[in-house]
Amino acid sequence: MKLFNYFRSSASYRVRIALEIKGLAYDYIPVHLVRAEHRQPAFACKAGDALLPALDLDGGPTLVQSMAIIEYLDETHPQPPLLPSDALGRAHVRALAQMVACEIHPINNLRVLKHLTQTLQLSEDAKNAWYQHWTRSGLEAFERQLQLLAAERAAAGLAPSRLCWGDMPTLADCCLVPQIFNAQRFKVPLDGLPLTMAAGAAAAALPAFQRAHPSACPDAEA
Repeated sequence: MKLFNYFRSSASYRVRIALEIKGLAYDYIPVHLVRAEHRQPAFACKAGDALLPALDLDGGPTLVQSMAIIEYLDETHPQPPLLPSDALGRAHVRALAQMVACEIHPINNLRVLKHLTQTLQLSEDAKNAWYQHWTRSGLEAFERQLQLLAAERAAAGLAPSRLCWGDMPTLADCCLVPQIFNAQRFKVPLDGLPLTMAAGAAAAALPAFQRAHPSACPDAEA
């Protein structure tokens, strides 16, 4: 497999984490987003939206959209699983993952931030304030959801979660850790989010997450 990605891309980071958890070998193909390499024909012909990441299957088609890629990997390489075995648990994990991937990330994507500064002529400070506002409000919602899930687990007699849901990394953790990484880059206040930050720290300490970290990527910049 070949993974076309950018080291700081949250969506790319998610897929790298999933590949590392699964222990799957892949060729790392860097595509520099800031330099608009994703718009060049060599990559753009692979994806209708010309966005990262994209996963070329060995001798097969190209998959796009990080969430679809991760679920494909989970279905084709089920061990270790990234979704719980029960339907309720799967729904909870998907909801947490989508709170990041569908609510926080899209409005803070690089192309959105560029539109704010290049087209709407917002200042760098105004752009950063946009990022900080939407990321913080999204993570506050994530924290409230973790609180509700913690109460649900307690009522059901389940042990408290060490990660987003339980003690094994799931799709939700694959999404949360990259979002925290980028929140820290943009100096988003992360105080007052005890469950979110504890789950993120516990997941980030796992070897698979460390191997997928942007600083470990061959295209990482100093």
